[in-house]
Amino acid sequence: MDEDWLIGIDLGGTKTEVILMDRHSQEHFRQRVPTSVGNYQATLQTIHALVQKAEAHARTTGIPVGVGIPGSISRKTGRIKNANSTWLNSQPMQQHLQELLQRPVTLTNDANCLALSEATDGAGRNHHTVFAAILGTGCGAGISVNGQLLTGPNGVAGEWGHNPLPWTPSAELKQRPCFCGRHGCNETFLSGTGLSLTHKLRTGQQLPAHTITENANNGDAEAHETLNQYLEHLARGLAAIINVIDPDIIVLGGGMSNAEQLYHELPIRLLDYVFGGECDTPIVKAAHGDSSGVRGAAWLANT
Repeated sequence: MDEDWLIGIDLGGTKTEVILMDRHSQEHFRQRVPTSVGNYQATLQTIHALVQKAEAHARTTGIPVGVGIPGSISRKTGRIKNANSTWLNSQPMQQHLQELLQRPVTLTNDANCLALSEATDGAGRNHHTVFAAILGTGCGAGISVNGQLLTGPNGVAGEWGHNPLPWTPSAELKQRPCFCGRHGCNETFLSGTGLSLTHKLRTGQQLPAHTITENANNGDAEAHETLNQYLEHLARGLAAIINVIDPDIIVLGGGMSNAEQLYHELPIRLLDYVFGGECDTPIVKAAHGDSSGVRGAAWLANT
C-alpha cells in the first residue's frame, strides 16, 4: 500500500463518482458512472469496481477509502438512516463495504464531505467555523470547526434541510410535503426541486430549476419573480443558521449554487432576518464545484 494515496467515493442519487487523490490535494484519477438506483447490492458492487479502477491507476492496493452518502449512520444500530436514496436505509453499509473491500472504510453524509473539502483546501480554508450547504436535488449541510467535522451524537449535525423554513405561514408550509414525512422543510423550498415547486405553485408551469434560472437571466418576468421568491426563502433559511452558530463563512454547493444572483442578493436580504440587523458573513461558491463532495470523501479517508 502506498501511504500517499486516498480514495473518495461520492454516492449520489443519479451518479456515483470516484477520485484518486494524493495527500497534497492533487487529483490523479476520477470517474463517474450511473448509480444503481433502487438496487443496494448493485450499489455495493459499483463502489467496489470504482475502487479497483482507482487502485489500478495507482498500481497499488489497500488505499484508504472514504464514502459520502445521501444519509447518515445511526450510532445505535450502525445502519443507514435519513437517506433520500431510500434503498440504502436500514442497511449496515459500512460493515458491508469493509467486508467487500477488505479494509476500514469511513462513511459520512455527503454534505459533511462538502464541508470537509471546502474547509481543508477550498473556499473555507483558514476559517474557524464553516457551514457548507448543498442546494441540489435535495438540501443538506455540513459543519466544520477547526478543520474537523461536527457530526453530533445523533449524526445529524448540519441537517438543515429538514427543519421548517423560518418565518413562513403554516398554510404555505403545508403546500410542500417532504419525503421525511413532514411538510414545509427547507429542502422543499431551497433545493432545485423546491425552486421548481415554487414556480409551479405560482404559475402552474412545471419547469426544471436550471431552466427557470436561465429564463430569469433572459428577462422572463415570471421566472424572475420565482427566483426572487427563492432568494427570499434562502435568506430566511440561512439567517436561522447565522442566528444559531454564526459561522465564519457559508459555502454553497449543488446546482443552485451556480446562480450568481445568490452572491449579490443574499448579503442584502439577510439583514432583514439576522438578529440585530447586521450580517458580515461571507457567502461564497464552493471552490471545487461539483467535485467538492468526492474530494471531501477522500479527505474523510485521511481522518
